[in-house]
Parts: sequence; C-alpha cells; structure tokens
Amino acid sequence: MRRWLIGLLLIVALAALAFFTLAPGIIERGLNQVDGKPLPQVSARAKALHATLTIVDLHSDSLMWKRDFLDRATRGHMDLPRLQDGHVALQVLASTTKSPKGQNYDSNGADSDNITGLVIAQLQPVRTWNSLLERSLWHAAKLHRAADASDGKLRSVATADDLAALLAARQGKPLTTGAMLSVEGLHNLGGDIANLDTLYAAGFRMAGLTHFFDNDLAGSMHGLKKGGLTPFGRQVVTAMEAKGMIVDVAHCSKACVADILKMARRPVVSSHGGVQATCRVNRNLDDAQIRGVAATGGLIGIGYWDAAVCDTSPASIAKAMKHVRDLVGIQYVALGSDYDGATTVRFDTASLVQVTQALIDAGFTDDEIRAAMGGNAIRVLGAGLVPLTPPPSVSAP
Repeated sequence: MRRWLIGLLLIVALAALAFFTLAPGIIERGLNQVDGKPLPQVSARAKALHATLTIVDLHSDSLMWKRDFLDRATRGHMDLPRLQDGHVALQVLASTTKSPKGQNYDSNGADSDNITGLVIAQLQPVRTWNSLLERSLWHAAKLHRAADASDGKLRSVATADDLAALLAARQGKPLTTGAMLSVEGLHNLGGDIANLDTLYAAGFRMAGLTHFFDNDLAGSMHGLKKGGLTPFGRQVVTAMEAKGMIVDVAHCSKACVADILKMARRPVVSSHGGVQATCRVNRNLDDAQIRGVAATGGLIGIGYWDAAVCDTSPASIAKAMKHVRDLVGIQYVALGSDYDGATTVRFDTASLVQVTQALIDAGFTDDEIRAAMGGNAIRVLGAGLVPLTPPPSVSAP
C-alpha cells in the first residue's frame, strides 16, 4: 500500500512538473502566432534606409510571458535579439494584468479573468496571483532584471535624460535598445490614486485607462456600458499628466476618448490599433478621434494584426498609416505592433524592414518614413516624460 501511494504521488509530481514546464509555452504558441503567409521581397533601398532609422514601437505585451527577454525565443514575436535584428531603438512594453473570459471586441464584463490562470501556470510569485498591482510590479522587475543582466544592450527608459542617453549610445556599436514601461488598463490601481505613485516609482511612464472591460476609471470600447471618464478617472488623468506619464486612449470607449481629449493638457497617444477608414472594427479610431488625438500633438500607433488593419500584410499596415498621414499629417503617425498580445501577425519584430518596404511601396518619402517609424514617437515621448512645472503661487494682496 505504501509503495502504491509513493508511486501515485510520484506520478502526480511528474504530471505537475510537466504541466508547469510545458503549459506556458504551449499556451503562448497558440496565442502569439506568425501566420506564415508570403512576404514581399525587400529591396536594397529599403534595407539601406531601414538601417538608418530610429525605430519606436508603442506597444508590446512580451513581459506577460514566461521566457527570458534577453534570449532568442522560438515562440512569440519579440525578444532582445529580434529587436536588435529589426533595428528597434525603443520598445514600449505593456503590463497586461486582467483579461475577461470569452474576450471579444463588442461586450465584456469585468467579473472573470484569463490571466490569473496564466500567472499560476507560469509559477509567478504568489503575491501576483490575487493582486493586479503586484502583477505590474512583477513585470517591471522582470524588465529591470533583464536590463541589469544585458551588459548594456538593454536600457530602461523612464526620463527624458534616459531617452537622450539611449539615442547617444546608439551612435556607437554595439547598438543599445531601450525599453519603456506602460500599463494596459489602470484597474491595477485598485481605486487608490496612491498606487499611481507606486507604478511611477517602478518605472511606468505610459498607461491606458481601460482594457477589454469597463472599470472604475472609465468605460471600455469593449465593455458593457462604454461610459466616459469617472471622477476617479479624471483625477488619474490629471495626476498622470502632472507626473510625466503619457495618457493612452487605446481600448477606451468613444465617450472616454472624448472626455480625455477635452481635458488633455499634453499630447495623448493611441498606442496600438487601426483606423475605421481602412478597417471597420470598433477597436479602431474614426476620423474625428484621429483629428482629436492630433490636436493634442499626440500619436496614432498602427498595429499589425488582422483586427487593426483587416489583414496581416505589410501593405495593409502602410494603408492605415497613409490614411492618418493624409488626414492630419505625417507627424502623428507611429508604430503600435501589439506583438505578443495574443495576436497573429505576418512577421515578427526581426523582420520589421517589411514595414519600411511597404511604406516605400505606398509612396512615402524617406523623411516621412523616418518620422512614422520612430521620429514622431521620440519627439512626443521625450516631451511627455518631463513632469509639468506647477504654476507659480500668487500671494494674496
């Protein structure tokens, strides 16, 4: 009987070991795919131009997955070696902490969560199992550990000075890649404005108010009520702008976007998505919203997956970018891949030259390509990282 029990326990232990070892990779391979469809030939001109670009991508979810960011992976879309292959100067890495079961673009409640199971399967620290804030702090710690272990090849960017130093370092060899932290949905604040200071101290410098469900800050484009900013949401937006955190309207409901654009004192971004004019998915911005973001001096980051551009081809990405350029100007166009965000794409970040080729094919000039591929983002992020100077106090007469 004792031998039987020991054998059973051993089988259970081995099964658990196999699950926790293999499940995270199996899950990611199923969710973050490259579709394998043919890609256009890249010209010598595109390769030469691409090598001179300062490339910035406004959104990736790579920190969510259990793999070493410094090692080249055989799954997913992004890691440091592939960022180097793609000649990326700065990557914004998002912390995604909650995602509803049955997630869809039309209507989701906030009473379920897919990510908790992933957190446990990946054997993250127990403190992250029931705390959305701790999940974000864990993502920040992962980035900082990777940067510390990278021998200078990966740098955390949290200030305008950090950004300037990154650009200076990239003038030499080997090239250095920067990473800046963002939050995908500030439900991780737990209703406490003090937690914004905690996120800021951990290095977060951009945040979207919502993800796929309504929360206590605002309505989501994919939520049940899809309302505007709540009083708490307004308080958070004001605090973010004062601290030097960039406000991201991606996933916000139409009412939420309108409310943010009305009160914004600084440039806002739509970090990842598409435009209704080329892909009529409710996830994407209509022309009025594009004009509104541009009026703040902000950015529209174009994604690479099918719901953003209604295809995964580089030409479809360029088509969406062209619409923004033609509507409001090239200075508002940016990249927002949504790599590793449970998306299927045509190419990973190592093959980012495909976007450069597509922009050439779409008739963009070299200067326009420099702006869209990262020049615009460098300008907006650099300015947005600087805390606002409070107005001078006026003494009573």
